[in-house]
Amino acid sequence: MAKKKNTAECPSCPPRWIVQFGDMMSLLLVFFILLLSMSSIDAKKVNEAIGSLIGALSVLEGGTQSEVSKERMQLATPIVPQSETDEIVNRVTVTISEFNEIIRRQGGQETIQVQEAIEGFVIELPASLLFREGSAQIVNSDAILLLRRVAMLVDTMPKDLNIVVRGHTDNLELSSSVDFRDVWSLSAARSVAVVKELINNGVKPERLSAAGYGSFQPLATNVTEQGRARNRRVEIHFQGEDNSDASEASKSILDQPAINR
Repeated sequence: MAKKKNTAECPSCPPRWIVQFGDMMSLLLVFFILLLSMSSIDAKKVNEAIGSLIGALSVLEGGTQSEVSKERMQLATPIVPQSETDEIVNRVTVTISEFNEIIRRQGGQETIQVQEAIEGFVIELPASLLFREGSAQIVNSDAILLLRRVAMLVDTMPKDLNIVVRGHTDNLELSSSVDFRDVWSLSAARSVAVVKELINNGVKPERLSAAGYGSFQPLATNVTEQGRARNRRVEIHFQGEDNSDASEASKSILDQPAINR
């Protein structure tokens, strides 16, 4: 029986690690060949993915737009910085939170709210915080201080941001001892009172307007006292100027040429 020679005793034989390394390379080659045979690379999808990454990062060639094919067009979403309106809302929210805390410490139940609106944002003031029942005179010192703070905030707002004060009531009839004939007159008078207080604290009158809606825009049911209390409110609307009405006015039917018949 032939005796197996040791590698050290056979100078012409390769080292053992080379044989193992070669086997491993062969197995890896077979593995990748199998992967390639089982997968189909869609070059179109790869290019679109690269284009999307280019547009999203806005660093490589392609900028903020990545157009790879007519069938699929991917636009990167630009990074929008925080707008000035958001900063204003944050300052107003902080101020309102401070006054709500003061009211709670004094044992009050009224809560001032800041609401988002389509045209801007709204400060919702409970009527009981501002006025006595059936009255349109602001007598609460905390409410006067709050309106003073609001006026200071208005001074830091953009000049094209206008303020509309809207008065609202519940649907109960006014007593005979009240100086107002109906809820329309009461709601309008309350909104005017808030406007005058803002003017007294430095807000320019041309930026202000007042409106009374009576009981016809309720936020809650008028069946319960809690709902009626929610409906008795004054809203301060902060909204930007809208010039669309002027452009629409130029297209009025009155400006169209007469049709010959």
